[in-house]
Amino acid sequence: MLRNQLKSKLHQARITDGNVDYEGSISIPEDLMQLVDLWPGEVVLVASRDTGARLQTYVFPAPPGSGAIVMNGPAARLIHRGDRVTIMAFALSEKPIKAKRALLNERNEVLKVEQGVGMATLPPEPLTLF
Repeated sequence: MLRNQLKSKLHQARITDGNVDYEGSISIPEDLMQLVDLWPGEVVLVASRDTGARLQTYVFPAPPGSGAIVMNGPAARLIHRGDRVTIMAFALSEKPIKAKRALLNERNEVLKVEQGVGMATLPPEPLTLF
C-alpha cells in the first residue's frame, strides 16, 4: 500500500515579499530547495503560523543564498510579507521516508537540519481549552 508521507520541510521560513500579479507559485532559494530535496515545479503545502492560512502551490527557484521566499499570484493575498510559514512536500511510498527538514531563522538562514518527522513536545502545563 502506498502511503502519503512528509518528504521535505522548511520550518519557520519568513515570507520576504509577495507579487499578486505573478501567475502563481512560491519562490524559494535554490540552496534551500537542494537542502530539503525540493524540485522546481514540485507541489508544496504552505501553512502560515501568523494567519492560519494553508494553501497548495508549486516551487519556483530563487537565486541561491538570497534568502528570498516570495508568495506569488493569488496566494499572496492569503500569506503576506513577514509571515512565518512552514513549507512541506509529500511523497508516496510503500516504505517509511526519512523527511529532510530544515529550521530557518528570521533571515531564512539555516539553524538546524534533521531527518525524519521528529518528536512531539508537550507544553509544561496542560492546555485549558474551555
